[in-house]
Amino acid sequence: MIAPVRRLRHVRRATAVCALGAALAACGSAGTSGPARPAHARPAASASPSASHPAVLTPGPGGLTPVFEHGPRDRGKTVALTFDADMTADQGPRAASGEHFDNPDLIGTLRTLKVPATVFMTGRWADQYPAQARSLGHDPQFEVANHSYSHYAFTSDCYGLPTVGAGRMRQDVERAYASLRKAGVPHPLPYFRFPGGCYDRQALRALSAVGVTAVQWDVVSGDAFATDADAVRRQVLDGVKPGSVVVMHCTRSAAPTTERVVRAVVPELRKQGYRFVKVSELIAETNGHR
Repeated sequence: MIAPVRRLRHVRRATAVCALGAALAACGSAGTSGPARPAHARPAASASPSASHPAVLTPGPGGLTPVFEHGPRDRGKTVALTFDADMTADQGPRAASGEHFDNPDLIGTLRTLKVPATVFMTGRWADQYPAQARSLGHDPQFEVANHSYSHYAFTSDCYGLPTVGAGRMRQDVERAYASLRKAGVPHPLPYFRFPGGCYDRQALRALSAVGVTAVQWDVVSGDAFATDADAVRRQVLDGVKPGSVVVMHCTRSAAPTTERVVRAVVPELRKQGYRFVKVSELIAETNGHR
């Protein structure tokens, strides 16, 4: 049974995710009938992460897919910037008409600033931009993880998103991995980010056989369709704590200020003593935290 305080906290986070923008097809209304939140999985003892052996969490109670939100708060000033490369299964015509769901300038800025990052990529995005997916997958500065194939919701009340039936959830995730590998990503990580951040026990159970760790966040950047880069910058800086996971977007048309936000946020956080790491490193720190 989920403790009421955890459930309420999930509702508040869902509402915050909504502020990211329903226009990313990841948002709508949230209420107390929203997805339940499981207790955190117990960290597993794990070696330092590598491309072939990344750190993961052990399954939760009953074998449920474990959920990771942030790293330890008392192991130094580390922070992970994560970027969702969103593209839904039915957005091909929009891409063909010239809409940009990628953001090469953002990736270039991360490279120039030498900021490691984790990209949660939909299979449809990898299908559309295979050269960029391959480049990210072969660059040791980045790690590529799974964000579903179609960016459809894994619960029935996820902000108006079309939904994936329980019987197709595993297939959707496995299809995304197939697209990532086909695009040339050699080692997509066993991490999964639910579209919209929406999940419940049924979704965690459906993915248990895939062997992924579900990765959420504790800092919402608010970059989706934002026009005020400085407001997004302040929101990130106000939210970051040691071990934080920041959610941002790698989608030019839907998050046009993100590259400018990164250019502003990175030097400020470094000035405050923060070190940028990938999600796999935060999970490894969590595994070693007793």
